[in-house]
Amino acid sequence: MFLHGTSKINEQGHLEIGGCDTSELKAQYGTPLYIVDEQAVRNRCREYIEAFKASGLKFQVAYASKAFCVMAMCQLAEEEGMSLDVVSDGELYTALQAGFPVQRIHFHGNNKTPEEIEMAIDAEIGCFVVDNVVELHMLQAIAAEKNRKVNILLRLTPGVEAHTHEYISTGQTDSKFGFDIGNGSAFEAVKLAAAQNNLQLIGIHSHIGSQIFEVEGFQMAVSRVAEFAAKVKADLGVTFKVVNLGGGFGIRYVDGDTPLHVSDYVKAITDAVKTHFAGIDNELPEIWVEPGRSIVGEAGTTLYTVGTSKDIPGVRKYVAVDGGMTDNPRPALYESKYEAMLANRANEKPEETVSIAGKCCESGDMLIWDLDLPKVNTGDLLAVSCTGAYNYSMASNYNRIRRPAVVFVKDGQSRLVVRRESLQDIISNDVVPARIAKETVTS
Repeated sequence: MFLHGTSKINEQGHLEIGGCDTSELKAQYGTPLYIVDEQAVRNRCREYIEAFKASGLKFQVAYASKAFCVMAMCQLAEEEGMSLDVVSDGELYTALQAGFPVQRIHFHGNNKTPEEIEMAIDAEIGCFVVDNVVELHMLQAIAAEKNRKVNILLRLTPGVEAHTHEYISTGQTDSKFGFDIGNGSAFEAVKLAAAQNNLQLIGIHSHIGSQIFEVEGFQMAVSRVAEFAAKVKADLGVTFKVVNLGGGFGIRYVDGDTPLHVSDYVKAITDAVKTHFAGIDNELPEIWVEPGRSIVGEAGTTLYTVGTSKDIPGVRKYVAVDGGMTDNPRPALYESKYEAMLANRANEKPEETVSIAGKCCESGDMLIWDLDLPKVNTGDLLAVSCTGAYNYSMASNYNRIRRPAVVFVKDGQSRLVVRRESLQDIISNDVVPARIAKETVTS
């Protein structure tokens, strides 16, 4: 397993993250356990900020909280000078409860409810990213009713297909997101938005997908967005002060993944903006991006305890752990690949090939196929790397399994940021109807 961030093998032969021995973390917090390398997260935030500072452009780096949204993470993002991207009332509420500065909150989503829009307007967030005409009219009506004027970006689909999984590609024409540039709906949306009394159109948004390892897609998106901006300026006299180019910057999950350095992505984007937006307006637009996975993905590790096993001679050996698709549904959803190691025997050489199964009553509950490990014993600790993004966020209570705890580790200290769910938590929202007495049936 590749060692990310502060991870290392200590003198006891145990995996250590943030100066904390994973065996000791298991003893203190139990398993399954999400472990977040706090210093690695902070370092990645700083890489983005410094790369944009070097460009000389005005910018905002908004952490895409859908990747991992808890109050501690919102507070960390605020401390590192990030803005925040939310997509639901739950994420917004989390940010507000964490004390995140409201003017640096951007609200996304293709189906915002009236209640969510009202909540965000009342909170005085910095910007809405408008996804469709229905939302545009609804936002105008609610803002007018509240006698407020709100900032908006229009989300565009630039017709760029990133080299990624079809379920996480969003910039192509056939997408549930945004106004299409190619068929003219984006141009009509600008005209409509500019005519609204309670909406302030400050810019446009473009996102082409996730887990992207090259810059060409971003450069093409900038070119198409700039061409659109020039047409809007010429035909409508509307200029965009903000251009949000989304996220999608890839990380290394397994050998063969080849993400670029943060500075390479940022330089490619900002250079393209300088080239393609030159001459459209007197001043280059402010550039926003929304990294999520690349901020927290590599910083996360999930720790499991090995339970049962099943050896099918000549076919496969299954090794089951005390978690699975309830804490990491990505292998089932996307056929996502992960690396792992025995955290309590990290220096030992591989002796067998096993497949890691979860504990759910589901044949598809498999975390890793064909993993080389030392001879695995019941009670061993399995550490799966790069689980910081879209693992806790997507976790469920399928089979009424409790969601794991989350700990931040840094400088040899661990702190609990999300407690493990209890059995009482599992039934806390259940409403038990009054029992109906059985009628006695007589003949």
